[in-house]
Amino acid sequence: MRTTRFFSLLIALVLALGMVSVAGPAQSEVSAAERSSFTRLKFGDTGWRVRELQSRLHQLGLHSEVITRRFDAQTRDGVRTFQARRKRATTGVVDAVLWAKLRAKTSDPTHEALHNIYTPGPAILKAGDQGLPVRRLQARLEQINWWSGDVTGAFDQRTVDAVSGFQTKRRIPVTGEVDRRTLDRLAQMTRKPTKAELFNIVPTGPKLDSRCMTGRAMCVDKTSRSLRWVVNGVVQSRYDVRFGSDELPTREGAFAVFKKSRDHVSSLYDTSMPFAMFFSGGQAVHYSPDFAATGYNGASHGCVNVRDYNGIRWLFDQVRLGDKVIVYRS
Repeated sequence: MRTTRFFSLLIALVLALGMVSVAGPAQSEVSAAERSSFTRLKFGDTGWRVRELQSRLHQLGLHSEVITRRFDAQTRDGVRTFQARRKRATTGVVDAVLWAKLRAKTSDPTHEALHNIYTPGPAILKAGDQGLPVRRLQARLEQINWWSGDVTGAFDQRTVDAVSGFQTKRRIPVTGEVDRRTLDRLAQMTRKPTKAELFNIVPTGPKLDSRCMTGRAMCVDKTSRSLRWVVNGVVQSRYDVRFGSDELPTREGAFAVFKKSRDHVSSLYDTSMPFAMFFSGGQAVHYSPDFAATGYNGASHGCVNVRDYNGIRWLFDQVRLGDKVIVYRS
């Protein structure tokens, strides 16, 4: 009886070991030889493999649809965000393991995608349309200076011209009609229009803190989740922002920019902080690829996150050391 039980246990153990030995190699995504022969992709590289990288990042919402062939800051930020989501070191460098994960999560880019050849999609909005969707379109175009004057809600020739100009600059097929590609690109670059913007209501809005009314200041309002760049009391630009969590809150008060770092990487959290402008210890105003990708479904480690890449890049070049940073609630 004992002998039979012993052999049963022995057979079960052998089978279990056999399963481990069979499963082990299958779980290895990249062999040692593949790792050693793989040429890493990093900032500054060019070539067709960079095109493929950008196209695959675009499929994951981590790069614009436009393929440039150059491993630039946008590409690096996309790679870092992909790494951060997988709890890997955010180096911004693509090694063999990361390349394998990217390929597993995406499909092979088409010839059209790699060469920026776009086919217009079905029109969602076009000349002659009227109503609230057109108002939303015009209001978003106004946010990025492709529309001026009252929002009308009528898709007229002026709207066609504005859409065409937007499409031309973004290398989208120029039709003057709004297809899914145009609408998605516009949504990425803008925020949801307010009622005041949609119906031409002169907004009173949250008042600027009195400390922002003189000199040069980044005026950060936690209530409206906005950052306004103010020079001598005149608002020059506005950005959507998010803040730290309850555990790591963004400090409130009057501060000054004491350090700027264009390509900063946090030494504490090992995360990308492009266009960082430090105002209180390790807290800074900076671009956040995670905020750009996930919106308000998250928080910073205390910094003021900006999701408008082009906007914060412009602002970084305007702000000087010593400029005020006012963080308050309206």
